[in-house]
Amino acid sequence: MQRTIAPKRGPAASSDIVQLVLASTSPYRRALLERLGVPFSVADPGVAEERRPGEAPEHMAARLAEAKARAVSGRFPSALIVGSDQVAVSRGEILGKPGTHENAVRQMRAQSGRESVFHTAVCVLNAADGRSATRVVPCRVVFRDLDDAVIERYLAKEQPYDCAGSAKSEGLGIALIAKMESEDPSALIGLPLIALVDLLHEQGLNVL
Repeated sequence: MQRTIAPKRGPAASSDIVQLVLASTSPYRRALLERLGVPFSVADPGVAEERRPGEAPEHMAARLAEAKARAVSGRFPSALIVGSDQVAVSRGEILGKPGTHENAVRQMRAQSGRESVFHTAVCVLNAADGRSATRVVPCRVVFRDLDDAVIERYLAKEQPYDCAGSAKSEGLGIALIAKMESEDPSALIGLPLIALVDLLHEQGLNVL
């Protein structure tokens, strides 16, 4: 069942009833969006997360966030649609979702004692008029020195095979991190809520 919300009037409000849709099946993004306390629907965008030749990580994240929002707009022609994507990079290498234990071990070894940058993009698309706005929030993460025993223990406990960079900072993965720097701590988990609140406000939806 599709759910709708009645937002408070904002500067860009054009309707009394606005439907909010998250164009993602990620349980992490869903849990983050639930923090805002507004009802929303979830839709699978079915967008291939592939990098174009020579594409910068932050541009890739922004492009995919908007692509995901637009991919479901035909199903929700009057909704505000939230798309998001995260691209991690370490020493120039894109770190996608590992998918397997072997790939996760390789990623963790590559990040041991080094800095990775997680570029998390969020897009809000007004499906009614096609307007969209996107922001990319970087998070710099320095990992501790990780030996193979630590890596194996962590992967056995948390199995973060669906997370870019192979670590869940909201869980036990925080123990792998020496320090991090970001304007929005929710960005590293997968959805920058501070930026999202701003983008929704611009479309006339105030969460408070």
